[in-house]
Amino acid sequence: MGAVIVLIVILVILIILAIVFASSYNGFVKGRNLIQESWRQVDVELNRRYELLPNLVETVRAYAAHERNTLEDVTRLRNQAASLSQSDGALPSQQRAEVESALSGAVRNLIVSVEAYPDLKSNQNFLELQRQLAETEDRIANGRRYYNANVRNYNTKVESLPSNLVANLFHFEKATYFEVNDPAVRQAPSVNFGEIAYRGDQPAQGGPTGPGQGQLPQQQSAPPFGAGQPQPGAGEWQQPGQPPQQPQYRDPGQV
Repeated sequence: MGAVIVLIVILVILIILAIVFASSYNGFVKGRNLIQESWRQVDVELNRRYELLPNLVETVRAYAAHERNTLEDVTRLRNQAASLSQSDGALPSQQRAEVESALSGAVRNLIVSVEAYPDLKSNQNFLELQRQLAETEDRIANGRRYYNANVRNYNTKVESLPSNLVANLFHFEKATYFEVNDPAVRQAPSVNFGEIAYRGDQPAQGGPTGPGQGQLPQQQSAPPFGAGQPQPGAGEWQQPGQPPQQPQYRDPGQV
């Protein structure tokens, strides 16, 4: 009888361990799939940036030929990143993360250098490309944060007990973060050149003129209490000191 109880206890323990291992294994599979899916969203936006940059470079070159070094850096890093995107697997490599970070910095420098070219800042083609690029950079930043959050949760399970036993047994390895190391590059180039192009030093003609800087608008002083207050229906101002007149009503039948 005692041997039967021991066997039952051992069987229950084995069942519990099997459930724990199966749950942990399924958690790793789910986490890995979530990382791959979140990376595909980032990769789509990165490829969108690859498509926008050649047009942006050509537009800037037509107005700012002196920015040759900056344009060459953007083109070189764009081609290198696009090449790595074809050779990488389902997840990004550390090399691609570094190249993409350098490309973001080069694009940021290019956008800043445009400040010296007023004609380019007012070019509609450039404004549209800049707007699309800024939106793409925002989506890349949002996707990167989501991807890195999934990687952090996954890597925590790989390193923690008892899930690390399952990770070692089934060869679940840590995923690579997709980070931007330069703090200045973490912000997308969102300079609004549309406002700069149409902003003049003088106020627009025909527009209302407001008070000067540091001055408050003049307010009309209110009349003394009881003096010069309009009465309903009277249509006239009452003299000070006189009681207010009551409106007179006539019979509609009387003319």
